[in-house]
Amino acid sequence: MNKTSSTLLAPLAAALLLSGCSLMPAYERPTAPVPTQWPASAGAAAQPAASNAATDQLPDWQGFFSDAALRQLIETALAQNRDLRVAALNLEQARAQLGLRRAEQWPGVGLAINGSRTPNNSGDITSNYSGGLLVSAYELDFFGRVASLKEQALAQYLASEAGRQSVRISLVAAVAQSWLALLADQAQLELAQQTLRTREASLGLIKLRFEHGATSELELSQAESLVENARVTLAQFERQRAQDENALTLLLGQPLDGALRAELAPGRLTGLQLPTLAAGLPSQLLTRRPDIVQAEQQLIAANANIGAARAAFFPRISLTTGIGSASGELSGLFKDGSWGFTLAPQLLLPIFDAGRNQAGLDSARAGREAAVAQYEKAIQVAFREVADALAGRETLARQLQAQQAQTAADARRFELTERRLQHGVASQLDWLDAQRSLFASQQALTQTRLAYWQNQVTLYKVLGGGA
Repeated sequence: MNKTSSTLLAPLAAALLLSGCSLMPAYERPTAPVPTQWPASAGAAAQPAASNAATDQLPDWQGFFSDAALRQLIETALAQNRDLRVAALNLEQARAQLGLRRAEQWPGVGLAINGSRTPNNSGDITSNYSGGLLVSAYELDFFGRVASLKEQALAQYLASEAGRQSVRISLVAAVAQSWLALLADQAQLELAQQTLRTREASLGLIKLRFEHGATSELELSQAESLVENARVTLAQFERQRAQDENALTLLLGQPLDGALRAELAPGRLTGLQLPTLAAGLPSQLLTRRPDIVQAEQQLIAANANIGAARAAFFPRISLTTGIGSASGELSGLFKDGSWGFTLAPQLLLPIFDAGRNQAGLDSARAGREAAVAQYEKAIQVAFREVADALAGRETLARQLQAQQAQTAADARRFELTERRLQHGVASQLDWLDAQRSLFASQQALTQTRLAYWQNQVTLYKVLGGGA
């Protein structure tokens, strides 16, 4: 039967127009299972009221971190970190899967050439040759099975993109916190070394006084104890600094260079400045935090999977068609009078499958309910993390202020005790005790300052910043 190519395309176009019925449930975002305001313990009363997304937009990491050395570290980590590289490759894989699902919505056309030689009843050989364009087993998506699978793949791709963004934000925050910890380690190391030198010098003087009977064995023992305590503390800080540097090296994907090592000055932590962030409303976390976006896209994918499972109960219609030439001789292919087309639709209606389709639908529904729970859990975790960080900002600010006042008081006490010792009013034990208290206060001040700045970085991260 001779037909043109337009005759072949007509039934395909009609089939495509008829397809598009979807059995996928309409998606509705679950209600966020958290309060509409931050708890009072998080210092919510001190937070500025949220007006809209534009005014509460978080700065990117370049705008949040002004320290040049830290910016260089973050840029290096974004280029070299292996976890981020894996997340990017997962995204590429999800993009490829989405391409496969989209391709299934279109017929695949290929060039087919066949030939056969078979004996007939008279003993002669009969030859048959055919060649042309072939569309093989293209599914007419009347009930939206392929479309649902495409929507599922799209949601998985968007979830992978959000996952990559989440890894990126976590990486930026981790590098910043590791750098802060290294600055604190350097400050503590310098303090421990200075204290050890001071205590060794004091011990030398006390030994001379003890040898001349000017001081007691108790004071000598106290001085020796303080020296050994300083040595213990110094070893602890050396170990902590090495471990923190190793952790930062892992995040960077390469060792620290000499220029960055030179930036490890003890006073850098004291002079650090970060902008104050407005927390906004809990509902804004739904769009700010990529882990919540990822959980929602996985929920959308599970919802789309139900549509595909429902479509399995209905007939599956596939179409095999072709246009080309057929001849009994190979030299006769593609000549006038040898052209034609074939159209072979197939309908498969499930009758008995031992409950396979129902089990698939039940599994898809259970998967959606699990995805709902995971989405709600992601929101609850985000709410808790932000509330904790806000509470930390309020309390650590007061703690830092009090610790600074205590350190100043201990420094003044040490100075006054030293003067009294020189005038013979205070004992050597009083002076050693004042020295010990000052060292402990200085250590606590560095640790409190580190906790305060790391909490600021954590708040930036849990609010969804760092892109």
